[in-house]
Amino acid sequence: MTSPTSDPEDAYWQRPDPAAESLGRPERDAPPVTGGPAYPGPPRTDPPAPGWRPPTIAHPPPPRAMPGQDIDALDEAEGSARTVTYGVGLVAGAIAIIVTCLLCARVFF
Repeated sequence: MTSPTSDPEDAYWQRPDPAAESLGRPERDAPPVTGGPAYPGPPRTDPPAPGWRPPTIAHPPPPRAMPGQDIDALDEAEGSARTVTYGVGLVAGAIAIIVTCLLCARVFF
């Protein structure tokens, strides 16, 4: 199948002609091998030498205890941060509405 407006380089990607002979599956050169020897697995490795690890010289100190948390102070700080965030958002929204109204008024009037 060809179309009059198609590029000749696109012929590879076009559908084959329905009236064309089927290509079918290719013939196999040799039948598959069955009943061969089983895979024995990977070869065994030699065990490591007895002194293969480097000597340990330094023993780090145990970790320190973390300080306690004041849950009430954390809740208060979170509430203050939320108030500031909402305030900044309201101011930015008000400025955006004012600028939009000014631009629309300039276009219409």
